[in-house]
Amino acid sequence: MNESIALFWFRRDLRLEDNHGLFRALSSGKRVVPIFIFDPCILDELPKDDHRVGFIWAQLKRISAQWLDKGTGLQVFYGAVETVFEELSSIYSVAEIHTNRDYEPYARQRDEKIARWAEAKGIAFHTHQDQVIFEPQEVVKSDGTPYLVYTPFSKAWLAKLDQKTLEGYPSEEKLNHGLGLKEQMVDLALMGFTSSIIHPPQAHTEDRRIADYAQTRNFPFLDATTKVGVHLRFGTISVRSLVRKAMVSEENTYLKELIWREFMMMLLWHFPHTVQNSYKPVFDRIAWRNNQEEFTAWCQGKTGYPLVDAGMRELNATGFMHNRVRMLVGSFLVKHLLIDWRWGEAYFAQKLFDFELSSNVGNWQWVAGSGIDAAPYFRIFNPEEQVKKFDKDHKYIRRWVPEYQEFTYPKPIVDHKMARERFLQAHKAAASMLN
Repeated sequence: MNESIALFWFRRDLRLEDNHGLFRALSSGKRVVPIFIFDPCILDELPKDDHRVGFIWAQLKRISAQWLDKGTGLQVFYGAVETVFEELSSIYSVAEIHTNRDYEPYARQRDEKIARWAEAKGIAFHTHQDQVIFEPQEVVKSDGTPYLVYTPFSKAWLAKLDQKTLEGYPSEEKLNHGLGLKEQMVDLALMGFTSSIIHPPQAHTEDRRIADYAQTRNFPFLDATTKVGVHLRFGTISVRSLVRKAMVSEENTYLKELIWREFMMMLLWHFPHTVQNSYKPVFDRIAWRNNQEEFTAWCQGKTGYPLVDAGMRELNATGFMHNRVRMLVGSFLVKHLLIDWRWGEAYFAQKLFDFELSSNVGNWQWVAGSGIDAAPYFRIFNPEEQVKKFDKDHKYIRRWVPEYQEFTYPKPIVDHKMARERFLQAHKAAASMLN
């Protein structure tokens, strides 16, 4: 093909509306070929009924159907990323590649490799800011170093927001600039995947839910959170639209949650080693028990602590867990069972619909006390007190652990007081090795 074209590479931005990179590609003056690549480097690590793969595939079908109304179908591939681009460059006269930036370590390495490949081919490779309001290096201290504590970061973020436009990018208005191709899809079965029975939670971003967020967010039985995590993770919703909604409300708790997400992304960008290593070295010297039977009981929701078990059963059944309960089950695994936080992080990575590496690693290190802006290591949630505070009528517990008052329900796997002292002693012993 002699006509010079632009490629748009969908990744974590699976929508046609307010998509920055897509808008730039469609405004390039060239006709656009939209592509998505199922990358074996990612897929090979996943179970074959992974619900997120099915979600992505369904969203790609939706995008393609919408764009076909304007004359162009999505081109979906399965294979090594560089091999796919080589194939595309042999079919089309590719002048430009546009995509939205991804800040995770693997994505950064992949994109650097594709940028070098494109440069060697004489192809312009453009990346755009889309999944965050501010880049990881934009909100930093006056000396250019990253913030290590959330509160000053959030204040700087909000101060910078006053100077930031939140106008969207009306990519949906330019879809007639596609090249006019038939849809090309990859079947799930051909990639070795099957459909999952677990479906993503629907996002709820009504003004009232956001306005009431501070009063309702801590009570799992209310089902009052927005459940936008999966939609932000895969970009089926624009973060700019959420920030605009949050700013309308006089109550800024929800906005602070969005800022927390960017804080976690910033930290991972600056400290990629925290994927495998605790930010605080003392935590990598703790003599973890890592009892496999107790870990299995935790995974299955059979610890004998009803609120912990309810959270784990909700996760296993739906791919979602209420955030207040996430903090409890994480604390319980690390501080009651003395199991390495990385075990819990890996299990959540497998199960969560809204798994995002930065948030998962950052939040697990926060709850363990091993992270940068961490809850103190000696803050150890009492599971029974958490029930009194957040599910005193046992509505959430009854939903997920209906047998919790029966003889068949297991006895507590560990005594709270004993476990608390055991963890503190393990931390003290680890700390003494660093002195």
